[in-house]
Amino acid sequence: MVELFGEVADDYDEIRPGYPAALAATILAYHGGPPSRLVEVGAGTGLATALLRDLVAPAGPDAPAHPARVTCVEPDARMAAVLTARFPDVEVVVTRFEQWSPPPAGVPLLACALAWHWLDPDTRNRRAHDALAPGGTLAVLAHRYDYVDPAQSAAIRAAFESVDPQPHHDRPEDWFLADITGSGLFTDVRSVALRRSVPLTTAGYQRLVGTFSPQLRRPPQLRERVLEAVGDAVDGFGGTVTLDLRTTLVLARRPA
Repeated sequence: MVELFGEVADDYDEIRPGYPAALAATILAYHGGPPSRLVEVGAGTGLATALLRDLVAPAGPDAPAHPARVTCVEPDARMAAVLTARFPDVEVVVTRFEQWSPPPAGVPLLACALAWHWLDPDTRNRRAHDALAPGGTLAVLAHRYDYVDPAQSAAIRAAFESVDPQPHHDRPEDWFLADITGSGLFTDVRSVALRRSVPLTTAGYQRLVGTFSPQLRRPPQLRERVLEAVGDAVDGFGGTVTLDLRTTLVLARRPA
């Protein structure tokens, strides 16, 4: 399932929202300044990489030699190809986090944006802990999509269910905060949330829906029916839907 999104890599890169610039200062303040190196797990096409790569301190003339200051670990070669084209200065490793070998001394900052749920739940916290240097920072980000207007929310939900009544249950909004805290492996666990209103046209919303995993799991004919139904719903209230996009950042530290 981690290679599900490569089918729509270009749409994913173009229509999925990025991450608020304000989060950069939050990460730097928590970490205590720019890290010398950063690894991003499940980087996809680089939507978070755009924010994260600028966190890393410039390498000085006396800095230790590293193969790269920013390394992105991404299992899907099609997503990784888009990522490489966007950020040729970033090292891209095409593999699963479970198969990736961190440097022996660990890394000062390990990030994961909208991919924590794709990692092996039995090992992700331990692997993240072990990949970090002592005192290093774990930064996990995720979006939660909702709608500003309750009437739009109800109409779109009804449109989905009219075509595909099978329920799709969202995890609780703070599930990964509970997951990381509950592992007992990290200290100073904190959570920060930001909200944005994101307007989309009918076509834009249909493209966004086309990048979601429940839609990608549907057979092709059902996908088309879903897109038609949600498109009709958005057209029904003027051709624009406004998303209530909530972004959560969880920060945690490996004990020194």
